[in-house]
Amino acid sequence: MTQINITLETEILHGLFTSNGKDEAFSKLLECILNQVLNAQAAEQVGAERYERSENRNGYRNGFRMRSITTRVGTLELQLPRLRDGKFSTALFHRYQRSEQALVLAMMEMVVNGVSTRKVSAITEELCGKQFSKSTVSDLCKGLDPVVSEFRNRKLTSKYPFVIVDALYTKVRENNHVRSKGFLVAIGVREDGKREILGFSVADSESETSWSEFFASLKARGLTGVDLVVSDNHGGLVAAVKKQFHNASWQRCQTHFSRNVLDKTPKKLQPEIKQCLKEIYTASKIEIARSLRDEMIETYAETAPKAMDVVEQGFDDVMAVMSLPIKYRKRLRTSNSIERLNQEIRRRERVIRIFPNEASLLRLIGALLIEQDEKWSSGKKYLSMEEYYQFRSTHRITAVA
Repeated sequence: MTQINITLETEILHGLFTSNGKDEAFSKLLECILNQVLNAQAAEQVGAERYERSENRNGYRNGFRMRSITTRVGTLELQLPRLRDGKFSTALFHRYQRSEQALVLAMMEMVVNGVSTRKVSAITEELCGKQFSKSTVSDLCKGLDPVVSEFRNRKLTSKYPFVIVDALYTKVRENNHVRSKGFLVAIGVREDGKREILGFSVADSESETSWSEFFASLKARGLTGVDLVVSDNHGGLVAAVKKQFHNASWQRCQTHFSRNVLDKTPKKLQPEIKQCLKEIYTASKIEIARSLRDEMIETYAETAPKAMDVVEQGFDDVMAVMSLPIKYRKRLRTSNSIERLNQEIRRRERVIRIFPNEASLLRLIGALLIEQDEKWSSGKKYLSMEEYYQFRSTHRITAVA
């Protein structure tokens, strides 16, 4: 490569050593050096210096165009040479392009992880000397769209004996109004015992239609082998589970069930009722659980009649997990695993408060779910499935009647 002799103007050197604004002085210095590098590279590609007569000349210059680069010491205005018979090429910007891409990805990650766009703008201005508006940050985050879309529409290639579903509500701006939207999420336990984010969707409500459409989309992508679905007792959700998963058992979340029972219990009796429910849930056999239920209902029939009605009506659904081997019951008797995921979503959502549109909700929460899926995929097994498949070969998983 041609040797480059850098020359610096006296005023640049003077400013470098005397100016209080060191960033501005270094910016001028760096701008001068890089412009001379670009000029030397142009001379090498043309085969001659500017205005030089040479037998090695293989092209001519055609002026230059300005290009800005944002650096830690300010924005540099560089003169990018133009060639009359070809395109000037330089590796000078490659590192900048990688840095720029890293910056954009970092900004996107900051927003996904719950940093407000206002704070992102302030941080990038502090680091790079360039301010990014709230709308610019949002536009940059749209780079997540193809990644999230690919993840949402990927083929599900395993069998998923256990599926846990839930919904949370968040606020979205739509047609100049703020509306409450349901964010539907499904996770599955695969044949190898690891968890996976199966899918997610946005719906106006938790109606049977919304859940049915969501489940149908999962099945169309390859969801098969479902033996047990765990969820709360929302009417539309339960109806959709029974409609879409004919051969699967439904496990009503015991945590939600306990809340339902305690809501109907006089406050002074709540600690006792809570302990009784715990004993029922942890019973080693269904016969023992039924006996404890009967004893509980008899004891509190007069002092907490509404709560006992809930216990009697919901017992079979809340104890469906008893048809599984003991080691699987604790992990599958509640939807707590997805509830913890919802807490992470809520932590981000509280920063944003109101999503500007549905696409933004899918984009940002979808990116979070992709990150969680990657952690699960590379982490430990959620369940060891060998014993389950041995058990399944001789038993049919059904709801307790």
